[in-house]
Amino acid sequence: MSGKFEIFSGKNGQYYFRLKAGNGEVILSSEGYTTKASCENGVASVKKHAPADANYQRLVAKNGSPYFTLSAANHQVIGNSEMYSSTQARDKGIESVKVNAPSAVTVALT
Repeated sequence: MSGKFEIFSGKNGQYYFRLKAGNGEVILSSEGYTTKASCENGVASVKKHAPADANYQRLVAKNGSPYFTLSAANHQVIGNSEMYSSTQARDKGIESVKVNAPSAVTVALT
């Protein structure tokens, strides 16, 4: 099973997407969007920018947990990862986004 994007609305009325790997694990999440159309544009941006390694920022949270962000060509962050237990796990997460995002189907849950 390949990855999929899920678009959903939060309790705050904003729209979000999450990218799930084939095993159902969330590998990338978005910030809130005011409209469903802008959220769909965010998904399209992830599909476009995910394959290029230069678009990923490998970061470490204040508590020491590795994570990453994915940015568009304009350097705006379009997706955030979960926190990982190790840099190796984070790097596997990045590889998973590179593989899953470009061909992932989009499912609207709202």
